[in-house]
Amino acid sequence: MMRGRSDGAQKKRLLTSVGIGAVLVVFLYMYFGSKSNGESALEYGSRLRKLGSSYLGGDDNSDLSSRQDEKFALEDGDGVIIPKSFPVCDDRHSELIPCLDRHLIYQMRLKLDLSLMEHYERHCPLPERRFNCLIPPPPGYKVPIKWPRSRDEVWKVNIPHTHLAHEKSDQNWMVVKGEKIIFPGGGTHFHYGADKYIASIANMLNFSNDNLNNEGRIRTVFDVGCGVASFGGYLLSSDIIAMSLAPNDVHQNQIQFALERGIPAYLGVLGTKRLPYPSRSFEFAHCSRCRIDWLQRDGILLLELDRVLRPGGYFAYSSPEAYAQDEEDLRIWREMSALVERMCWRIAAKRNQTVIWQKPLNNDCYMERPPGTQPPLCRSDDDPDAVWGVNMEPCITPYSEHDHKVGGSGLAPWPARLTSPPPRLADFGYSNEMFDKDMETWRQRVDQYWSLLSPKISSDTLRNIMDMKANLGSFAAALKDKNVWVMNVVSKDGPNTLKIVYDRGLIGTTHDWCEAFSTYPRTYDLLHAWTVFSDLEKKGCSGEDLLLEIDRILRPTGFVIIRDKQHVIDFVKKHLSALHWEAVGSADSTSDPEQEGDDIVLVVQKKLWLTSGSIRDTE
Repeated sequence: MMRGRSDGAQKKRLLTSVGIGAVLVVFLYMYFGSKSNGESALEYGSRLRKLGSSYLGGDDNSDLSSRQDEKFALEDGDGVIIPKSFPVCDDRHSELIPCLDRHLIYQMRLKLDLSLMEHYERHCPLPERRFNCLIPPPPGYKVPIKWPRSRDEVWKVNIPHTHLAHEKSDQNWMVVKGEKIIFPGGGTHFHYGADKYIASIANMLNFSNDNLNNEGRIRTVFDVGCGVASFGGYLLSSDIIAMSLAPNDVHQNQIQFALERGIPAYLGVLGTKRLPYPSRSFEFAHCSRCRIDWLQRDGILLLELDRVLRPGGYFAYSSPEAYAQDEEDLRIWREMSALVERMCWRIAAKRNQTVIWQKPLNNDCYMERPPGTQPPLCRSDDDPDAVWGVNMEPCITPYSEHDHKVGGSGLAPWPARLTSPPPRLADFGYSNEMFDKDMETWRQRVDQYWSLLSPKISSDTLRNIMDMKANLGSFAAALKDKNVWVMNVVSKDGPNTLKIVYDRGLIGTTHDWCEAFSTYPRTYDLLHAWTVFSDLEKKGCSGEDLLLEIDRILRPTGFVIIRDKQHVIDFVKKHLSALHWEAVGSADSTSDPEQEGDDIVLVVQKKLWLTSGSIRDTE
């Protein structure tokens, strides 16, 4: 009797095991067996392994560590390009910003001073802590609405965060309306629209026709604490381009909304490090209730703003301290007024809730200050253009001898300044002839790029563009007549030509491509990589990491133009299938008389793919 019961139990366990095995086989077939057409514009990632590992590592990372040392070497054998596979990150990482990830800060137990905003500054993971996987789009992701409609509306599924709409409902930041999020153009200080607010500022300064561009004299603007960047968005119609800056703080996704709208923006904070912009970059700075304590640490944040303002530049400050009469606001106003006076700023205009200060045109006021006046002038050996990882200094950056003598920056009004050799060109030993040749070279190259892209794009396909190695900014200059804007990136290691970029009326930032860029996933339509991979190879950084970072930044259906050596192009081609990229065009040196050495051009497009858990109807 006992034996019979034992046999029955064994049979029952066997049948149960067989049943579980059958279910597992069916699941694996469904998970890995449904293979979409590789040439399709829309792919479903059901056959891709999901990776949800944490920064602390684990089994999911075990098969990835072996490729950390691979840089740009081709596979051994007969030269056949062998595709590799990348796992897909867990859906909860769909908005991962590797160097601005609060989870990383918590897990690494970094001891940061929250009062100095250090937790909003860049803190990048070590190679062994990186997510070596593809960032998935959110459920139901749609190709973004095209510019200029995108300034006023975006798809809600692309940025499924509506808390700002509720929190700022009385300020007209944004409104949820069906499947879309609408941007009426309001802000904390300009509930009735940024356009009216901008015109009122121009009127305060007596600019003709209430146009803030002041006949082309104001072109580059810095908007700190920008919210969803409506101020910068409404400046574009006046031929003004703003660098809209905000941290990844309690108002999460504000910069993501800005870029989804097609408005130039960057994730950053006024904390302890210098802003990633050279000195004398902006004609105008703006803070509308940006919640910044300008008096802290001997006014160091205001002095950083002073560093990036041009001679005669303006700072428009709209805040209760400028008009309120309670004791605390009056104290702040008195102390702030005394500080800017010692900095040699003067009040250009003050009306209602806004004050506009102006920076001096030359060094005369600095030289006339009594000895021992605080803040002091910066040391003569301080390089005001050294910014990457450099701490702010509580000192005033005096002008160069040239700027002091001419009483300003000597720049032509926009748009002439785009093609006029700027005075700071001489800092690099470049002649006007070299500048002109560089412009012509990139004009021809951009024409070539658009010939390769033309079968795939229309006039409104592209909006947000990044030049990953901008040099003098001539790639961006060649795009002037197209309805796009360009984030010009200059390497921290090469010549600091970013000041030339700004002097031409363009915008950009300093960066190290061994690290992740300070932006959300899916924020750019086109990335241009001119010898970026070759430069990375010389530094010993991972080419695969850069491919994954480009994929993170790039919008689905977006494009990458790679201009580099043949072995780099082969390296990229080897990974196309794994990245869900498709080659759409190429060219060699025979088609470009200005081509350097043996550079090859490869144009690829990122396909739109969705994970199996996020498939919905798309338009």
